[in-house]
Amino acid sequence: MKLALLLGAAVAPLLIGNAAFAQDQAADQVDEIVVTGRRPIAESEAAALQVQRNSDSLVSVVASDAVGRLPDQNIAQAIARVPGAAVESDQGQPRYISLRGAPKNWTTLSINGIGIVSPEGRDTRYDSLPSAIASQIVVNKAVTPDMNGETIAGNINIITRSAFDYSGLHVAGKAGAGIVELGDRNEYEGQLVVSDRFDTGIGEIGILASGSYYERNMVTDNYEIDWEIVPQDVQPSGGGNRLWARETENKLYRLTRTNYSQSGRLDWRPNDTNRVFFESIFTTFQDDEARDNFLFDTDDRQADPSVPPRSAAAPCTVVPTGIVTNTGYADSCIGNTSLVGTVYGIDINQRATLRAYEQSIFTNTLGGEHEIGAWNLDWRLNFTRSIDDRSVVGEARYESPSTRNLRPTIFYDFTNIDRHNIELYNTITTGTGAATTYSRGARVTNIDDFQRNLTQLTSLRAIDETEAYTGRFDASRDLTLFGADARVTLGGQYDQRTKESNESQMALTTAAQFAAAGVSTTYLPVSLSTPFKGKIPLGYTFRYFDLQAMRDQVSRAAALNPYNPVTANFYNVEEQVAAAYGMVRLGYDWGSVLAGARVERITNTGQAIVALAGVNTRIEVENEQTLVYPSLHVNYDIDEDRKLRLSFSTGAARPDYDQLRPNFTFNDANQTVSGGNPDAKPERAYGVDAYYEWYVQPQGFFSAGLFYKRVEDVLFTDTRVFNSTVLNTTGTDRSQYRLSTLVNGGEGYIWGFEGAFQLQLDPYVEQLELPEWMGGFGFNVNVTANQSQATAPDGSRVSLPNTSDVVYNLAGYYEKYGLSARLNFRKRTAWLDAYGPVVDGGSTYWAADDEMDASVRYAVTDNFEVYFDASNLTNTPGRRYSRESQYTIEWERFGRRFDAGIRFNF
Repeated sequence: MKLALLLGAAVAPLLIGNAAFAQDQAADQVDEIVVTGRRPIAESEAAALQVQRNSDSLVSVVASDAVGRLPDQNIAQAIARVPGAAVESDQGQPRYISLRGAPKNWTTLSINGIGIVSPEGRDTRYDSLPSAIASQIVVNKAVTPDMNGETIAGNINIITRSAFDYSGLHVAGKAGAGIVELGDRNEYEGQLVVSDRFDTGIGEIGILASGSYYERNMVTDNYEIDWEIVPQDVQPSGGGNRLWARETENKLYRLTRTNYSQSGRLDWRPNDTNRVFFESIFTTFQDDEARDNFLFDTDDRQADPSVPPRSAAAPCTVVPTGIVTNTGYADSCIGNTSLVGTVYGIDINQRATLRAYEQSIFTNTLGGEHEIGAWNLDWRLNFTRSIDDRSVVGEARYESPSTRNLRPTIFYDFTNIDRHNIELYNTITTGTGAATTYSRGARVTNIDDFQRNLTQLTSLRAIDETEAYTGRFDASRDLTLFGADARVTLGGQYDQRTKESNESQMALTTAAQFAAAGVSTTYLPVSLSTPFKGKIPLGYTFRYFDLQAMRDQVSRAAALNPYNPVTANFYNVEEQVAAAYGMVRLGYDWGSVLAGARVERITNTGQAIVALAGVNTRIEVENEQTLVYPSLHVNYDIDEDRKLRLSFSTGAARPDYDQLRPNFTFNDANQTVSGGNPDAKPERAYGVDAYYEWYVQPQGFFSAGLFYKRVEDVLFTDTRVFNSTVLNTTGTDRSQYRLSTLVNGGEGYIWGFEGAFQLQLDPYVEQLELPEWMGGFGFNVNVTANQSQATAPDGSRVSLPNTSDVVYNLAGYYEKYGLSARLNFRKRTAWLDAYGPVVDGGSTYWAADDEMDASVRYAVTDNFEVYFDASNLTNTPGRRYSRESQYTIEWERFGRRFDAGIRFNF
């Protein structure tokens, strides 16, 4: 009976407390929601639901105070709680967003309705966007004609602040600090917003300025394994298809990550029918990274013959003698398996890398909104510059000598997916010539007991710069059409985007160069005796490299050696999109219909420098296409509080800018090669949605929906060993780097279910005869389940990239008497990361991922509160694997984080 009262109660209209809200009919033009008072979670949720309820298409909204209600240092973390949203993290920090299980490149980013090019391109990185710049975030899940055609899964529109959102002088901010559990590191954050409005003789003027800063110092636990099928292994019972660890390594990071932003906005409202504004936003993400990388090259000397021959088709008798004629790699005849075994006298490749990585977005918008007769005219002019600075301050490479008894013998045990069990031993050599055998000697726990000599010192300057110009106008008017109150909207947009990549590198590879620059050829003089800061069992001890010593060595080397252009990595890609659209909204007593179409003419031009007959030659390719995107949205009001939404939409996800270049580029720090494919076609998608929404009165929400998308020309990232010497240079062999390129597969689909339920008990306490204090409890639950399949380039059927079968969020909160506390748990199941051929280990997947956060705030006064946040409480490692879960290729753990501070609002 009490449950029936809880779900069926219908009382006075929804009370929003001190919240104020308004909503434009266009999904990308949602006015500010400002939440003040002592119950910010419940009130901001209610205000956001009102915006969602009034929308003509399927949207979810994160309201002003809800951004920051949990420890939301970036936009990705804030969006992660939205129904259907899933995050992909890097170093424990949410980075990418996928909506309703779809690939991450199907979701586009806008700021105030203008599409923004991320520094990385179409795969938008949301960790470069501090949540402090947002007053609210609108997640559009059903595409309308006024959105860019490359939107398939949805658009994330960040609405920034304006001085007109507040009644007068407004000052708000926060300051806090905390600790990162792993490595006992610190983090700091601060935000400040100041705005005011002024009545002048020429109208009202509003000025707003804001800034934010977040710094996080951290270390990581890491191990990685690179799996492959070995052609020499043809033994029965798995031979020819068995995976072996060609490399195993630890990448041990010391990091300082910084997000900061600054923005300003000037609004001028000369009268009630005209408004002009100018806004400038600069936001940056910096990653100062020191990486100690110890790579054990287990497939070194892979082709050496074995006795008995492992390449024989007849089964051999397994004889684990501990004495071998080769390294024992991929040799099941001596008792080695994929997961447990011993390899003898193999190479240690050590890399000490110091990176100064930075991504920034500088976006400037001039715009206006005018009423001219019966027409409403909106216009925008935007310039955005995005920079991806991938520079490496310095990288020193050390390798074992060629003499086998100076190299380690390694015992490996990979049976536990959360452990990387490595033991190092001396290598004993017996005999000479063809009769030489190798066996295991004494255990070695200090990796520096094995000799390693400097083979290369490099420094890289690498910058990818994207400049984008956008002009857009929308003209709309109200009229009567087909017996309905109608609004007709016509619009046009022109985008020109140019991305150019330039690199120059200094490289020292000879003893003479090292001596001239005063560079140590051994590791100990440039290392520290600092104890290991992580917790992962390594099986050996090591010394961190000295950051200042690295900088000093690079500085001395740069005084004598030039930075030479890396012409093989140069490219310039330009995209021009001319678009026109029209749509009509028909309003009836029973609901509304929104219908229209968008037409885009797209021109892509790619330039690169390719060595032809030994001569560097600039080549250029160009392609054009015209695409049409119709859409239809029907909203039926079952009654005052219940809606049925039906929609049909189309879109096309185009290849990223760097994927359209006509050449191969390489990254020595990551040992990767990336190949362009200017002939890659866009993915075309056709989708339908059917959703039921119940706005439970006086405060609650329930929704359930089904969605389906059919996709043509599905794009896959194809990964494999490069296996070519064409990019080799003196001292650097790139033939075994991992090649990644974009290719089209066949058709595919994704369909699924999305459900959400949120409720706050306070309005129901009296009916349920509960004590008053229990009215502070509330909860928010959402789940997305889907299934996808696509035809891969080899004809096999696989799931769509970045698609988890299940994504869900569970949140509970208590809010009363000035106390506001919330606990949130989110999880997504495993998903395909990249398609790969069987011979190179097969496709790679991310394992299931989860995270739990907690937040406690207490309002000391109406204008001042203290807070405590706890992040990553489950401390679940991030893990990728090949083929099946047992074959881990990357494992990282980052530690819990705890912050405390103050917030103020005047």
